[in-house]
Amino acid sequence: MKKECTICFTSDTHGYFSPVNYATGETEAAGLANCMNRFTRDGNTLIIDGGDTIQGSPLTYYLHTLGMQEHSLPAKLMNLGGYSFVTLGNHDFNYGRAVLEQYLDELDAVCLCANVSGLPQVRKTAVVTLENGLRVGLTGVTTQYINVWEKPENLSGITISEPLPAAAGALRELKAQQVDLSVCIYHGGYENDLHSGVTLSTTSENQACRLCRELDFDILLTGHQHMAVEGLWLNGTYTCQTPDKARSFIRMDITAGEENVRVRSTLVPAGDKPLPAAAAALAEVESATGEWLDRPVGHLDVPLLPDTPIRMAAEGSLIANFFNQVQLEASGADISCTALGNEVRGFDRDVTIRDVVATYIYPNTLITLEVDRAVLKTALERCAAYFAVENGELRVSDCFLKPKVEHYNYDFFSGIEVTYDLRRAVGERVVSIRYRGRELDGETKLSLSMNNYRATGTGGYEVYTGCPILREQPNEIVEMIIDYIDRHRDITVDKSRYLTVLY
Repeated sequence: MKKECTICFTSDTHGYFSPVNYATGETEAAGLANCMNRFTRDGNTLIIDGGDTIQGSPLTYYLHTLGMQEHSLPAKLMNLGGYSFVTLGNHDFNYGRAVLEQYLDELDAVCLCANVSGLPQVRKTAVVTLENGLRVGLTGVTTQYINVWEKPENLSGITISEPLPAAAGALRELKAQQVDLSVCIYHGGYENDLHSGVTLSTTSENQACRLCRELDFDILLTGHQHMAVEGLWLNGTYTCQTPDKARSFIRMDITAGEENVRVRSTLVPAGDKPLPAAAAALAEVESATGEWLDRPVGHLDVPLLPDTPIRMAAEGSLIANFFNQVQLEASGADISCTALGNEVRGFDRDVTIRDVVATYIYPNTLITLEVDRAVLKTALERCAAYFAVENGELRVSDCFLKPKVEHYNYDFFSGIEVTYDLRRAVGERVVSIRYRGRELDGETKLSLSMNNYRATGTGGYEVYTGCPILREQPNEIVEMIIDYIDRHRDITVDKSRYLTVLY
């Protein structure tokens, strides 16, 4: 007998619980509290989250930095939302095991992550019988690249294995229990173009297409890439993905319990009305966060305002220069590189903490590596691949736009003067690297400061993985920026232009 059920699915909310634009302080139609107000709530609905929940917003940074986590606010909000099941995202590990375990301890939902062991609150599978008798079997898996990105101390006692074998084992277990519908929650994305099938990534960071190709789950809920994928059939599995920061959620209506599973899904906007109980739970802490964010900490000699990504990459960015300025002082390195987010707020002359946390949005720490010309040239060739020339005009290369937008994988360098010649083939575009006024030779060793994410080789910078580590600094870079501004107060920004682009 056929039976119907509904799934409401969120993922990659990144601590955006309230309908607040933290860069402006204004209310906007987004946030998990608003999404939760639009969830279906009945005995035949499952409310599910795909991870990256407890880190990523100024609110969660404020809570973590000031140690205001006697109770887990994210868990409280998820409970108010009526979540049934969640999985873990890579950023859920960023604040360390204690914060993650507190979240899981206080969470009413069951955490499913078949490729994570060492956390007692995490299960591999679950079977739930809905009000109408439909038996739904669920599992979850997360990207194994957590092992590459995360600080080792945050993974102490935790093992994260390959997701595909774990998902396959979980599916066998669910089939043995004769479920009517099988669901996998995957914190990972698509490695192929969803329309053409063209391979877009050859790493194992994202494996959703392979999961659909090699396993036969009925439903695959994905995340991590922040793509809006309303839903499609892929090798017999129905799959979808939500954008980040709770701007919308997936509502999936499913008919199962017969030979064929039928699915219809829509991306539902967050709307402009929060769940009243969630709004009440957030009111006091959001007010305190706003006051903290608006506290002025220093003054710049010029405003640091963003431009289009392609113009900042080609002509340089004073925002990036300033971040490198901070990193160079903090590390004592010879040279520095940094990246900007896909969306960049920038700074007025009078700088507040809101400006800093809204512009440097990552929970990165600082690492200094030893490099030489060969290493730098390889890394810079990756940067030079960011550019394409079309009808005599610069544009961003597709390899930085598909399958997801990755402006954050273009690096801005300070301390070396570099020339790219885009008339040459990709991989042969770096024609000059000058240090202290001279072309850098092949023997000189330099110290290069960068964020810990980049030092793992992520984003196409695998060359860094073989470099000696000279220094690791445990404080987050955003804290270093706030401290730098607070100490110097009146700051002259480095206005050097370090890159020349020929085309």
